[in-house]
Amino acid sequence: MSVEALPVSGGMPLDPSPEEMRAMAGAVTEALVAWIGGLADAPAEATEGALDVARRLASAPPERGTDDVGGLLDEALDAARHTFEYSGPGYLAYIPGGGLFTAALAEFLAQGLNRYVGLWQASPAVVQLEENVTRWLCSLFDLPAETSQGVLTSGGSLANLSAVVTARHAKLGRDFLDGTYYVTDQAHASNTKAATIAGFGPDAMRIVPTDVELRMDAEALERMIRHDRAAGRRPFLVIGAAGTTNTGAIDPLGAIADVAAREDLWFHVDAAYGGFFVLTDRGRERFSGAERADSITLDPHKGLFLPYGTGGLIVRDRTAMRDAHFEGAAYLQDLPPAGDLPNYNELTPELSRDMRGLRVWWPLALHGVSAFREALDEKLDLTEGAYATLDADPAIEVGWRPQLSVVAFRLRGGDEAANRAFLERINASKRVFLSSTLIGGEYWLRICIVSHRTHADRIDECTAIVREAAAAVGG
Repeated sequence: MSVEALPVSGGMPLDPSPEEMRAMAGAVTEALVAWIGGLADAPAEATEGALDVARRLASAPPERGTDDVGGLLDEALDAARHTFEYSGPGYLAYIPGGGLFTAALAEFLAQGLNRYVGLWQASPAVVQLEENVTRWLCSLFDLPAETSQGVLTSGGSLANLSAVVTARHAKLGRDFLDGTYYVTDQAHASNTKAATIAGFGPDAMRIVPTDVELRMDAEALERMIRHDRAAGRRPFLVIGAAGTTNTGAIDPLGAIADVAAREDLWFHVDAAYGGFFVLTDRGRERFSGAERADSITLDPHKGLFLPYGTGGLIVRDRTAMRDAHFEGAAYLQDLPPAGDLPNYNELTPELSRDMRGLRVWWPLALHGVSAFREALDEKLDLTEGAYATLDADPAIEVGWRPQLSVVAFRLRGGDEAANRAFLERINASKRVFLSSTLIGGEYWLRICIVSHRTHADRIDECTAIVREAAAAVGG
């Protein structure tokens, strides 16, 4: 059959007309404007019936397409409606995101432009926009401009993986199975997962004790390192936290840096959740010592309120990062090496990657850094207020004074079953959505305040709901 005789597929053409493009983009824009406008009144959790919706939407793509963009848009919105409301002011579980409209707009533009940024020569000026972001990230922690480098990743998990791989290569070389690394039991699971993917089994992991504030004990760290070295192992990496997920605890970064320097370990700081609080005076003071790290993980989709899928890694020594990741290929021989601009494919596992820089650069340029600083300062204030309110209630036990924006609490004297019922009653309000964790094997509830849309009115409502639930369940 000749090409001319092939049947027309039907549906929307691969290149719609200008009028069709404007109509589709306009419909999506109006839907997003309405969606964001309704977030304050939307339930903080709306998964009831979600599996029914999922089953209804389950299908293979059609052989013949459709031009019913409105119907597809309705399906997408219906799917999104039956979820946790991650972008709303009442979402206080896990680590909230934000979802800035300006970032979504930048991402729409970036995907439409479809520029390749893995190697600088393909899109030099576009790579420069991403470098504007990564150079700024390095400067936040005073990493040396001459040697440091940043990359934007899909999230903290990939950033932590690249950090572990870089540390392994720099400190152990290719024969690394006798290496040991050091974390606390409060470290994010992505760190130990990264070590596992990088080839380190459970026998390579050392759990460093913590103090009463759940911060790494630097003296115990040093003793463990020396014990392992005396036993013929090769200690190579210590991972400190600039804000743990459980409680927001900040490890003693300066003391850990001292140990790492004395013992010649790579010092990685996982600041995926807490890192952008460095923009505030309080955060910068509490993160003292992070500037001595060899690598730092940051998640703009947390502290900069960007859409999910935007992480970052900054390193003190770009050469170490490149040496750990570079793999040459004959089919890339026509392209020049890194110079004033980097080849990102040489710095991470990714050759194909999306144009991430624009969705970070646009919000920073449009809103200004001060807008993010003020929002993060507000979160610290709201957290202190929530802690004080709950601490004053005799029915509620608060665990640790917040170091960032997490308040851990539970029913005073309540067992796990009672606290599960406590959480269920709180979340049944649909005005707030909280999550729980285990600390030292004990059940705790958490309030985590990060979203730029969360303000004093919702936190006041949240603490009122918590106190009413405590009286109902505990009484």
